[in-house]
Amino acid sequence: MLSSTADNLYWLARYMERADFLARAIEASRRLAALPKAYGGADTEWESVLLSSGAAAAFEETGKPVTESNVIEFLTFARDNPSSIRNCLESARTNARAVRTALTVEMWEAINGAYLELKAMEARRGAYSSDELGRFLEFVKQTSLTYDGGAYRTMLRNDAYWFSRVGLFIERADNTARLLDVKYHVLLPEKEVIGGSLDYFQWSAILRAVSAHTAYHWVYRTSMKPWLVADLLILRPEMPRSLISCYESIARNLDSLARAHGRQGAAQRQARSVYGKLETLTMESVFQGGLHEFVQGFISENNRLGALISEQYLF
Repeated sequence: MLSSTADNLYWLARYMERADFLARAIEASRRLAALPKAYGGADTEWESVLLSSGAAAAFEETGKPVTESNVIEFLTFARDNPSSIRNCLESARTNARAVRTALTVEMWEAINGAYLELKAMEARRGAYSSDELGRFLEFVKQTSLTYDGGAYRTMLRNDAYWFSRVGLFIERADNTARLLDVKYHVLLPEKEVIGGSLDYFQWSAILRAVSAHTAYHWVYRTSMKPWLVADLLILRPEMPRSLISCYESIARNLDSLARAHGRQGAAQRQARSVYGKLETLTMESVFQGGLHEFVQGFISENNRLGALISEQYLF
């Protein structure tokens, strides 16, 4: 496979996963913003979604105040935000067109159809009502699900599939880690007690953002506890968006690439190293060392893996 083809497939999957995450993060912030002021805390919900999406610095450059309407516009349709949902879907389609013959019909139709619908939405939109915004976010999530399902159910298990899955899980791991980090450093006011009513609603919103609210109660069968939420999203392999589940998939798909080409490399070693650390990790050690410090270290390791993949496969 040409390195340019691998690059396009890798980033196509990342852009689709990023668009899905942004839609989920906006939904979570809307839920928090809709809470009564008794639970509403310090009104930092929209700052938190900018930080968790990695768009805070870019938004600050616009000079606009952090309000619900400004943040939603910046994260959905803003052309000057490289990671807006609009730009993610456009970039995904650009990558898909470049590797059209490497995609199945189902994958191409999911991306192309979504892009055409997005352009129609962009052309006719004004100030989105709450219901219209909700429908748009559902459309984005459904597009990602349709694409991912098409990839999983119709692609040959070869280089194209493995590069695509590696991109998806690197992006997913990054998103989950950022959500966890934002919780303690932005959402929870200093005067609020951990385990209080505000804490409960914020953790619930985060679980819903990654479709894990029901899973939490199935696994733990208890009320919302911060260390258990962190355990679910970091160390539970049965949770599809957990860090350890993402890295099990990354390591497996990178190893498949290595076997196909008869050569291991720095990317495979880095993936197995991170996965090995997660396998031996305990929540006690995470909280003793600090959740923020752990997450920042993980994000750095995840970014390093992305760089190693690019170097090893000449992206």
